[in-house]
Amino acid sequence: MTNRIIGAPRRTILKAGAGLAGLASLAAPAIVRAQAKGRIVVGTWGGDYARLLHKNIEQPILIKAGWEVIQDQAGDSERRSKMYAERRLPRGTTDIQGLSGPNMYQMHDAGIVETLDFAKISNTPHILPMFKYPYGIGHIYSGKVVVYNPKMMPEAPKSYADVFSPRHGNKLGLIDIQYQYTLVAAALAAGGRVNNLEPGQKLLIECVKAGARIYPSNEAFAQGLKTEEISIGVMWKARVVQWQNADISVQAVTPSEGALAYVSGFAIPKNAPNKAGGYAYMDAMLDKAPQEAFAVDMGYNPTVTNAVVPPELNKRIGFTPQEIEALVDLDYAYMNENDARLKEWWDKSLRS
Repeated sequence: MTNRIIGAPRRTILKAGAGLAGLASLAAPAIVRAQAKGRIVVGTWGGDYARLLHKNIEQPILIKAGWEVIQDQAGDSERRSKMYAERRLPRGTTDIQGLSGPNMYQMHDAGIVETLDFAKISNTPHILPMFKYPYGIGHIYSGKVVVYNPKMMPEAPKSYADVFSPRHGNKLGLIDIQYQYTLVAAALAAGGRVNNLEPGQKLLIECVKAGARIYPSNEAFAQGLKTEEISIGVMWKARVVQWQNADISVQAVTPSEGALAYVSGFAIPKNAPNKAGGYAYMDAMLDKAPQEAFAVDMGYNPTVTNAVVPPELNKRIGFTPQEIEALVDLDYAYMNENDARLKEWWDKSLRS
């Protein structure tokens, strides 16, 4: 959410008026009022992300304004499969879908999502340019930063090149599910580019030969840091804050090459039954108040210019104006075209 914020292993439909599972705060009067504007069906991950969408966007803005909001919860791969399956139908089952940056592009490339009319979104002037796509909008973002244990490494690393070095031996940790971003970060470390990963592939092979450990998940990587099995790697800055809150000895450094941006956003299917509702949801997610609330509640950064993050919190989760300017986005077209080949290389050349 690659790491995807917080996903759910099964598809769950939260039905308004029939006991919204886990969202009991949806009061009956709000649902009655909602009939005036119509229903918005939102495809989203489950867990904390779904809960925070309801707390910060749906309840205070959309339901209050008279919309009925239903969450269709599932992992992104399941939801994308459903979007493919429904693409030829005149009406799909969702009005808006939450997806990562690469997966929004994938749905665009397949011709499944709308080209957006930004005139329908009042908060358009506030969107940071790098999170405004023709086919979707970034909701929250973080950056792939250098992480290290200061007890084990007194001198702070400064770059991706400092991370992806065979000299770390088995103290370097890699994360299997983050293979896309790890490949690109290693490429930048080795002088490559976001669409030229071969230098990074060669460097990763050297690191694995020297003993670098590959962990199956973000949680397993965190456990390796906690037990001091490893001392260095890369991770989203938002996740580092969660680890620090859990008393893991870890610090984050923005790499000198520019941090890779992780973007989670929303797109509207071409066959959405209620496109007006989809646009209303996009506008609400960009509102200043929920953008600020997500920074506090989840540690991810706003994608709008008018959101204000308290200085102490921004120091932990955010980036300076210069670091924001230097953020590096994936080449989504390249990754979409080459993902199967890269995953095969990762599995056969590194994991085997």
